[in-house]
Amino acid sequence: MHEKVRKGKLVLKDGSVFEGTLYGGKRNAVGEVVFTTGMSGYQETLTDPSFCGQIVVMTYPLVGNYGCNPLFNQGKKCFFQGFVIGELCDCPSNWRNEQSLEEFLTEQDIPTLAGVDTRAITRKIRNHGVLQGVIVPAEMPDDEVQKLLALPAVHNQVEQVTTPEAYTMGEGKLHVAVMDFGIKRNILKSIEAFGCRLTVFPASATAEEVLACDPDGIFLSNGPGDPKDLPEVIENIKKLIGKKPIFGICLGHQLMALANGADTYKMKFGHRGINQPVKYLTTGRIYISAQNHGYAVDEKSLEGKGINISHISMNDGTIEGLEYTKHPTFTVQYHPEACPGPGDHDYLFKHFVDMMEGR
Repeated sequence: MHEKVRKGKLVLKDGSVFEGTLYGGKRNAVGEVVFTTGMSGYQETLTDPSFCGQIVVMTYPLVGNYGCNPLFNQGKKCFFQGFVIGELCDCPSNWRNEQSLEEFLTEQDIPTLAGVDTRAITRKIRNHGVLQGVIVPAEMPDDEVQKLLALPAVHNQVEQVTTPEAYTMGEGKLHVAVMDFGIKRNILKSIEAFGCRLTVFPASATAEEVLACDPDGIFLSNGPGDPKDLPEVIENIKKLIGKKPIFGICLGHQLMALANGADTYKMKFGHRGINQPVKYLTTGRIYISAQNHGYAVDEKSLEGKGINISHISMNDGTIEGLEYTKHPTFTVQYHPEACPGPGDHDYLFKHFVDMMEGR
């Protein structure tokens, strides 16, 4: 049963107001408002560190219908600023359900606004671009709302989500050094499943520390925020280039491009969901992928850098994968490990293993 009804509102920077019912955390939520189009996988989405500091809108109207289970967590906690949904299911039904979504949101202290037209919010973001927003009690005066909207943007998201210290996992033959910028657990499991043991380093680790563990390959993980907020990480990546085979995903893909002299830019509203089509240019095959990014590599900046485009988005033609001709490196913008999403991209992990084995 729900506690006493609390009325709340989502207020966007352009003055738009969406009223609904508050659940979960009782703090105010302040952050960039983005939308995701997945029809399932809400718990994996909630615990994906790449959403750190954002207010996330689910376009699918019913959320919480199969409950929650720690098995599906992709990070150590939920790093959302806030959550906006159409309808919160209060009677979940699934054999693995251990906790209702409402209980999970309260436990994780995530302010949640339900009972709003999430597709109307999505249309606004698509037309205008991402907007700063707040989730607050309905009775909050406008002057207080405006003070929250005027708060400066956050730029230390990776610092919030990376591991505080290095750790190891797996017992495979190949040794992979993982740079954790906010890695999802299923990425670690996917690499381990291909016969690898992992040493996972915090984002602050130096190139010398990474190479000192004598890895067979280096993996650059996903993570939140603007890649240009990480100049020290980019400098470290420059020192790793050419030393070992490197595979990067999402933020790791963007950081590698910047380390090679290319450029990135902020997208109008980004790609977030588990049903995003990408084309692998080598074979012409189209794959459905899971994606979560608000920045992309600028195609015009690649000229003369020894970088080839390997994958593109079928929705807007933006870059979804790169291959480097001067050193053994490849990266993708999307999430081949899925969770949630389709599991059609194991060939990328196999390619990484083949590179480490010299094939």
